[in-house]
Amino acid sequence: MADRIELKGLRCYGYHGVFLEEKRCGQEFIVDATCWADLSQAAASDDLQDTINYAELAELIYDIVSGPPCDLIETVAATIAEHAMQRFPHLHAIEIAVHKPHAPIPREFQDVAVVARRSRKGMRT
Repeated sequence: MADRIELKGLRCYGYHGVFLEEKRCGQEFIVDATCWADLSQAAASDDLQDTINYAELAELIYDIVSGPPCDLIETVAATIAEHAMQRFPHLHAIEIAVHKPHAPIPREFQDVAVVARRSRKGMRT
């Protein structure tokens, strides 16, 4: 069984991008995380240790996005997903969407995002 925890719209400021201006000035990024886990033990115990602490997840995401710059948000999304899988043993899988609403696209657009998904099945032991 896989239940789901969702963290949506986490706003972070980072310096990711291929252009010098993006690395120099930075911009806002918005991150969504969807976690799949068996939460039945947490529901029965009512104990934070038996679930995914979404406050810790938010801090992990924020630290990565506001940390050292990457050229690609693909790298940012993958790094978040991989670190979360390592940090939270209850996770079966995680999906991270990194939105770059102010990407340097010379056309009007609403959003651009990269989504990375990692699961225990795909992890090396």
